[in-house]
Amino acid sequence: MNDWPEGRSDRQSGGGNRGGYGRGSGSARPEGARVMRHVQRPVPQQPPSPYDNGNGQGDVFDDLYRPEGGPQAGQQSYDGGHDNGYDSGYNTGQVYGQPSRATRPPGGNGGGDGYGAPPTGRPAKPAPNWRKRIKWTAITLVTVLVVTSVATYFWADSKLHRDVDLSKVIDRPDGGDGTNYLIVGTDSREGMSAEEKKKLHTGSAEGKRTDTMMILHVGDNGDTLVSLPRDSNVTIPSFKGAESGKLYPATGRQTKLNAAYAEDGPELLVRTVEANTGLRIDHYAEIGFAGFANIVDSVGGVEMNLKDGFKDKWSGADFKAGKQTLNGQQALAFVRTRHAFAASDLQRTKNQQAFLAALAHKVASPSTIMNPFKLYPTLGAGLDSLVVDKDMSLWNLASMFMAMKSVSGGDGKSMNMPVSGSSGGNLLWDKAKVKQLVDQFNADEKVTVTSD
Repeated sequence: MNDWPEGRSDRQSGGGNRGGYGRGSGSARPEGARVMRHVQRPVPQQPPSPYDNGNGQGDVFDDLYRPEGGPQAGQQSYDGGHDNGYDSGYNTGQVYGQPSRATRPPGGNGGGDGYGAPPTGRPAKPAPNWRKRIKWTAITLVTVLVVTSVATYFWADSKLHRDVDLSKVIDRPDGGDGTNYLIVGTDSREGMSAEEKKKLHTGSAEGKRTDTMMILHVGDNGDTLVSLPRDSNVTIPSFKGAESGKLYPATGRQTKLNAAYAEDGPELLVRTVEANTGLRIDHYAEIGFAGFANIVDSVGGVEMNLKDGFKDKWSGADFKAGKQTLNGQQALAFVRTRHAFAASDLQRTKNQQAFLAALAHKVASPSTIMNPFKLYPTLGAGLDSLVVDKDMSLWNLASMFMAMKSVSGGDGKSMNMPVSGSSGGNLLWDKAKVKQLVDQFNADEKVTVTSD
């Protein structure tokens, strides 16, 4: 049985919510559904489609301007039954009152539709990150430099001929401060063709002898280059044969310094220099005729400024006074010439010092080091030609060349071994000055000894 009064409304209950069955009513009876008054939204007037066929319904072209999923021509829409091209946005997700994308003609947005959509065509490229590019470029360059340097080091190290074993030298003096190099140039013709021998005026003598001998002291108080004349009078000490291992006792035999090398090679030469000077030799470096000429050619020649011109048919020298660039053939003739001078061997050692210092300066110059087309041929020519001791490293070799460069630049000193006279064509060393020179080397002091 239904106890609800029929036809009762909250209006009949005395107004308001009191006593009624609607909102705010204390009754448990639900309020009946209310009918909401329909409010017609104003419809914006659209110009007729230029493709209208005149019947008010449009044609297939008119459909291009309709929202996706919208009513076809002649059908009613939800907002009043009129197909007016207006989209409320409820069906497409557009903001109320904005025309949908489908209502715009294709390609008519001009690179941006003004509603947050990206322009048609390719998307805009992001601005380049220059900081990141510079960072990775720097990392790449550093990596290439490190890899190239490491590869170059191992390549160069593998080319060194470490054929001299100074451990075979007996009765050696104690070492001092600094490093002492014995630098030797020989008349070795090994590997040279008959044409090359003729071109370089080397002759065809068998074996090899020392044409150049120098002591280079590298220290903290200046570098010093001392030439040892090949005609220096020395005493051959007791020694151990480099090949035979046999011990040869001292006999007091007097001879020229270059005879020691000819008798038993580099080891006996080092032993003879140490025994006659009291100076310990730390490293040994030797180069022959062909290698010397190749190094000079690889750096494009060496510039020399000659005070006087001279000729020598034996070495092939033919020079005029003044500044000139010597190629490999000319450089070899320059350092070998002795017959053109009155004081033959002493003048030759001075020429050798001047040229070797200039060569080292050219090899160590930025124009050679920073140019791989010069650096690698120079390294190849030099390393293929050099014979060094077993303990010589590339760092030692680089230190030797840099010291020679400093001598040529005026930061070091070059001199001949002090001589007091001659006997039977052999030059006699000044023993007092030699001892003073060796003491200064061992203490790594600035050299004050002179050779004049």
